[in-house]
Amino acid sequence: MDPRFTTPEVEIDTDTATVTRVGDVDPAQLQALLREHELQLHLVADGAPIPGSFWGEPEAGVIASNVYARRDTPVHSLLHEACHLIVIPKERRARVHTDASDSQMEEDATCYLQIVLAARVPGVGSARLMRDMDAWGYSFRLGSTQAWFEHDAGDARHWLITQGLLPA
Repeated sequence: MDPRFTTPEVEIDTDTATVTRVGDVDPAQLQALLREHELQLHLVADGAPIPGSFWGEPEAGVIASNVYARRDTPVHSLLHEACHLIVIPKERRARVHTDASDSQMEEDATCYLQIVLAARVPGVGSARLMRDMDAWGYSFRLGSTQAWFEHDAGDARHWLITQGLLPA
């Protein structure tokens, strides 16, 4: 695995982690943001299983062009899974169920894009999302999400630009 990014390696106590949850923000804002990328947000009832969740509840899930989350789902998880669907070619979306990652570059681009899109979510923002990612257990070789984003993610940004997902 690329040493710039690794998935959570520590057990996180999801009952006490102080991260921004879907229930802390206006769901209409999240739905509108996902609709811009031809994705549909499905809010699952409290305590109900989350379809397509790779990491297990309360993490968001993906199936085709659908993103599933509960009120206790971290916003960073919802954006991460949505961004997986955004960065893959649209013709692959229909085949996605639970695991959308195909390459390290797509994973890096997903992390970068979720930070960019967080700036458009009132009450969240990029800085808060990066702190939430650190609190949740994302690890980057420079020691923090912000350090990676600012100093080590040029290839992810370039990839997103070449794919037409970010302006040059």
